[in-house]
Amino acid sequence: MPTEIPSIMAAVLLTGHGGFEMLAYREDVAVPLPGPGEVLIRVAAAGLNNTDINTRIGWYSKAVTGDTGSGGAAGFDQVDDADASWSGAPLSFPRIQGADCCGRIVAVGSGVDPARIGERVIVRTMQRQAVRERAFATTTLGSEFDGAFAQYLKTPAPEAYRIECGWSDVELASMPCAWSTAENMLHRSGCGAERVLITGASGGVGSAAVQLAKRRGAQVIALSGAAKASDVKALGADRVVGREADLVAELGRDAVDLVVDLVAGPGWPQLLEVLRVGGRYVVSGAIAGPLVELDVRTLYLKDLTFFGCTCQDDAVFENLVGYIERGEIRPLVAKTYALRDIAEAQGDFLAKRFTGKLVLIPPGGA
Repeated sequence: MPTEIPSIMAAVLLTGHGGFEMLAYREDVAVPLPGPGEVLIRVAAAGLNNTDINTRIGWYSKAVTGDTGSGGAAGFDQVDDADASWSGAPLSFPRIQGADCCGRIVAVGSGVDPARIGERVIVRTMQRQAVRERAFATTTLGSEFDGAFAQYLKTPAPEAYRIECGWSDVELASMPCAWSTAENMLHRSGCGAERVLITGASGGVGSAAVQLAKRRGAQVIALSGAAKASDVKALGADRVVGREADLVAELGRDAVDLVVDLVAGPGWPQLLEVLRVGGRYVVSGAIAGPLVELDVRTLYLKDLTFFGCTCQDDAVFENLVGYIERGEIRPLVAKTYALRDIAEAQGDFLAKRFTGKLVLIPPGGA
């Protein structure tokens, strides 16, 4: 390994499930060594995502029934550590979180072309290299293994995608998790030139979905708070509806072809009412609460199709890189923070007074 790579680094360690007190900023964490087939990346910037908070507070545990916001700062009392991760298996602590990474390859393990050193890359969040033989299995950056809330991370070489464009490192760091999640939802549901309703449209995934659906020729109806309506409209939404609105009264029954949902919660039944007969519903989040009331008659009498989206085909991230390099989408970064200020950044994230993405910068980064 080149001598300019230090033996220790700054990183944020998640020490257990809980509140902000579980985030420990340290400057004496060992720099990881790339193994066979792996690359070492100097992190330039790391985006902040809802999944980082959900993992910290153990929201994925079936013992938790509340919305993300209700436990986002202090955590939940009823978390069962045994199923509080993406995979449903216990997390290993301490864990370096961070599902978004933009950086440069600074070292490679055996079997990786040394010519890759120096490449600017973004890292796929939902990784498949370790679980290729298992359908719909995935390992998640910053969950099943250490992520980007650090100065360095290692990852399987195929998961680090070279990217060539004029965007800044901060802008690129806002893309991998949220945008691949949005693209995966549209890819799996076959979104095209049709009428699409997107919930949570001012958030990271929702704002990405607005742009990506418009790119596919869709007519986009976005649900958003009134304070952010103009921001969402500027992203390309054809119509913005208040998130507390009566959707049936606003849109009419059977009014949309596809619902792209990141919110769930108490208003969920209305989403099915506004779907047309034969419509599709795709989901990859439940920030307003994971438990909803389903009238099964609505599901089968309207011949609806449901898509739950986590695992991503290789084409999803490849598509995203192509969109960026061809200038077909644009980033939306609201604010940046020093890595040591992660608790402040997550507090602002939970307050949701911004549109787009928040990004952390490690020492010496972007």
